[in-house]
Amino acid sequence: MAVQVASLWLPSSSSTTPTHLNLLHSLGSKSKPPSSSSSALSATSSLSSPAPTIQIVGGRNPTWNENGSANSDGFEDDWYDLDTDLYHWTKALRPVQWYPGHIAKTEKELKTQLKLMDVVIEVRDARIPLSTSHPQMDLWLGNRRRVLVLNREDMISTADRNAWATYFARQGTKVVFSNGKLGMGAMKLGRLAKALAADVNVRRRAKGLLPRAVRAGIVGYPNVGKSSLINRLLTRRMCPAAPRPGVTRELKWVHFGKDLELLDSPGVLPMRISDQTAAIKLAICDDIGERSYGVVDIAAILVQMLARLPSVGIKTLNKRYKMDADGYCGKTFVQKLAVHLFNGDTHQAAFRVLTDFRKGRFGWIALERPPR
Repeated sequence: MAVQVASLWLPSSSSTTPTHLNLLHSLGSKSKPPSSSSSALSATSSLSSPAPTIQIVGGRNPTWNENGSANSDGFEDDWYDLDTDLYHWTKALRPVQWYPGHIAKTEKELKTQLKLMDVVIEVRDARIPLSTSHPQMDLWLGNRRRVLVLNREDMISTADRNAWATYFARQGTKVVFSNGKLGMGAMKLGRLAKALAADVNVRRRAKGLLPRAVRAGIVGYPNVGKSSLINRLLTRRMCPAAPRPGVTRELKWVHFGKDLELLDSPGVLPMRISDQTAAIKLAICDDIGERSYGVVDIAAILVQMLARLPSVGIKTLNKRYKMDADGYCGKTFVQKLAVHLFNGDTHQAAFRVLTDFRKGRFGWIALERPPR
């Protein structure tokens, strides 16, 4: 058996149960199949076992209800099938890569500063906690105490929050959910950081040394809310912050009272992002530079994801834009939206879809669920 993705045939694996999903939207009985250049997001696929970076779970055909979203009986299965689909949707796209010069410099300095840290606060985007996890972070931190912060908890549902809380609790990882803009979770984070490093001054006193402030480094991907979180902790604007990647360009120490010092750092990314499904999610959530991706392609994939999520569905999209379109082909949806609202400008239409998602106008939803 083989799989056709964007006019390329991929051999299937006999070890994985194939899943057939028809992603090709026909505009009419006489419509012709799309060309090779336009079929990247609308290919008819029989999904197979992907590369080792993606966990494949035997799929099934989703059951859609009258509201245009999947039935809740197979809710968890739909999530895993969606990850499988996403892997194939991204195969035909230009790779998303972003590694500006200041990140290389930051990474080198950060590795040196981390040796001075008593505790490290790793900030991730609560909508995509796995995709905003740096693959080298564990190596850099070693045995240092770590607090994991899932920022933007206001942008996910209660079910999403509970699922991730349970997942990390089972791993023994200390997690704080926060909202950097409103300050929710900021004070709890400060108390936890000081509590984890309390034995630092116990050891210093035992050696006859004077106590010092606990040193906490705040690290994470670009635009996950590190600087906003520090500003909320300090209750004043000490670090530059803006809703776009790459605002913080250098490491900066700030003092939180007399007993806590915080290191604000620019966002760090791998030099090369090998997992392109993660890269697509970074682009959707605005956690990577806009120059690294095609807006129309990313918006088209977002439409296909939202159409398959039980909490959204295609009817939510059509209601939002007051049009009638099939969301199974995201590029067709964006093109129709462009004609409907933007005089045929697909770039503006794509940007509107991404902006609406980032502002929660389809509801507050995560794009990832914990792995099984």
